[in-house]
Amino acid sequence: MAPKSKSNSGGGKGKGKGSGAQEEGSTGSSGKLKPATSINTRHILCEKHSKKEEALAKLREGAKFDDVAREFSEDKARQGGSLGWKVRGSLHGDYEKVAYELEPSTTAHPKYAEVKTTHGYHIIMVEGRK
Repeated sequence: MAPKSKSNSGGGKGKGKGSGAQEEGSTGSSGKLKPATSINTRHILCEKHSKKEEALAKLREGAKFDDVAREFSEDKARQGGSLGWKVRGSLHGDYEKVAYELEPSTTAHPKYAEVKTTHGYHIIMVEGRK
């Protein structure tokens, strides 16, 4: 299953990374992110597709990412879905590929993406890159 990027900026109807002000870590007008060696990432992990869809609906309604993670995520990252700083190669391959392509955002206004791995359905956001 190919990852689907979602963003709630612009009313939640657009796909992709959104438009607007340049985020920290972006380069010039090309819109491409500088290569990062580590990211500060959060996720919401759901075993069932229907539960992931419920979590996405909450995010689209404007709920904070960390609040939705506490309510819906089924993993051990109970601190708002925080996985902390992760270096390249330390995450599941499909998760990592999607996460390193995301622009940093805040839990109040997350830019997020979805990916399915052997662990389940993830909704991913990135808070920082270095």
